Amino acid sequence: MAKNDFQTDLLQGTLDMLILRVLNRGEMHGWGIADRIEQLSKKVLSVGEGSLYPALYRLQDQGWIESEWGVSDHNRKAKFYRLTKAGKKQLEVEQETWDRLTLAIGEIMKSA
Repeated sequence: MAKNDFQTDLLQGTLDMLILRVLNRGEMHGWGIADRIEQLSKKVLSVGEGSLYPALYRLQDQGWIESEWGVSDHNRKAKFYRLTKAGKKQLEVEQETWDRLTLAIGEIMKSA
């Protein structure tokens, strides 16, 4: 099976963490966030609108991101999202949790 012949399902909550991580570098509009995740994952991860926007609304409801309307590079009206102070703290928590989880999974995968 070729690398692009499958769709990678994200663990519950992983998309939220990835969005927070991408926004840690600065504000972006929704399509830019999805595109950046795809770029950074070397096209292994693809985030559709049906997953992205509910996640953005959820993160906004949590107070971890905020948004305001602006104009995109293509002169289109777009909502731009940015991390809040609470979002930066949450990203640190998510990073620590992810590090522990991947270490534990790696140990299991190396075992006989």
